[in-house]
Amino acid sequence: MTDSTQSPETIRTQCCVVGGGPAGMMLGLLLARAGVEVVALEKHADFFRDFRGDTIHPSTLDLMAELGFLEDFLGLPHQELHKIGATVNGVGVTMADFSRLPTRCKFIALMPQWDFLNFVSRQASLHRTFQLRMEAEATDLIEGEGRVTGVSAKTPDGELQVRADLVVGADGRQSTVRAKAGLEVMESGVPIDVLWLRLPRVTSDPLQSLGHFRNGRMMVMLDRGDYWQCAVIIPKGGYDKIRENGLPAFQDYMVKIVPFLGDRVRKLTQWDDVKLLTVQINRLREWARPGLLCIGDAAHAMSPAGGVGINLALQDAVATSNLLSEKLRTGVAGLEDLRSVQQRRELPTRLIQAIQVFIHRRISGGPPGEIADGLPLPARIVRSLPFLTRITARVVGLGFRPEHVQTSEFKQADYETVS
Repeated sequence: MTDSTQSPETIRTQCCVVGGGPAGMMLGLLLARAGVEVVALEKHADFFRDFRGDTIHPSTLDLMAELGFLEDFLGLPHQELHKIGATVNGVGVTMADFSRLPTRCKFIALMPQWDFLNFVSRQASLHRTFQLRMEAEATDLIEGEGRVTGVSAKTPDGELQVRADLVVGADGRQSTVRAKAGLEVMESGVPIDVLWLRLPRVTSDPLQSLGHFRNGRMMVMLDRGDYWQCAVIIPKGGYDKIRENGLPAFQDYMVKIVPFLGDRVRKLTQWDDVKLLTVQINRLREWARPGLLCIGDAAHAMSPAGGVGINLALQDAVATSNLLSEKLRTGVAGLEDLRSVQQRRELPTRLIQAIQVFIHRRISGGPPGEIADGLPLPARIVRSLPFLTRITARVVGLGFRPEHVQTSEFKQADYETVS
């Protein structure tokens, strides 16, 4: 039993990153690579969480190449999505074609997020300035002289205090850091939620179409080799009603969207296998306070549409490292330095969020009948103007203002020089 009266463990570092998701792990890697002392806090014991963003976009694969990791990274188990297709009322439509992107890899890699995070954390751990503390849950901010000076966290061994020149909140859409900092969140109304689940996949299944639309209903399916990772779109707040109607009714609902699933939906035998994602689109009015910066979902929660949330989070991490690493390594980043990250990344965020809001207001997850039988006008336009698939591929695969690693690796000799 831990003695509650014992003094907290205290660590001093240049940057404390709160959250072991894509933004936090990538930022920790990039800063440590640039010679910045980093302590990263992750509240769980491992990275294994199901139904998280599993899409690694072409822009992220370019980052892996710039860091010299691409070959090893693509050696991990993954599937490659060269096109995004949809089946609309039984008719196949190509929505995005990545074949002409100006990138090294002209596809989206589908990879469990825990594999991605384990890979990035292993690369970060090769740098002597990086320290990852698992099972360390941030509980409060430490402040003094008008600025954030650190983080308090609880661990299995007792309280931990991390004193830092900069605290970065990368702890997701339910961010403790941004709540404790009192940063204002601006919400965009989203009319849908998502139910995540797994269903078996067989070799006779059609090639992946990703999105399935039928008479106002929608379901997204990701090929996981021997199973489908499925996202069923439902009206906002509609989960309780769906449960009241019973599991057989929900199974029938899915078959009406994707008929080839047939009896496989009966493999879903309990509601515990269905995970509710409450969809949010929001962003902070101000991403920074003196000594504190929020990035990724902590700064701007995205919907699952296009799977772009992980991409934006990683781009935030790269921009943060590019803009702040030298200042952190040699001194302290001031408030204007921190605000430069928001100035760099806010416009891409707002553009993507505007597109997501537009999409969701037209696919509400409402009652059947909103999309008539046959091919709706937007789908007919995409089929008749194939060049549009290259535009959507660029938005999804690269986003707006893709970032590139601008910092060089801080070598062992450099550590000895500055010691």
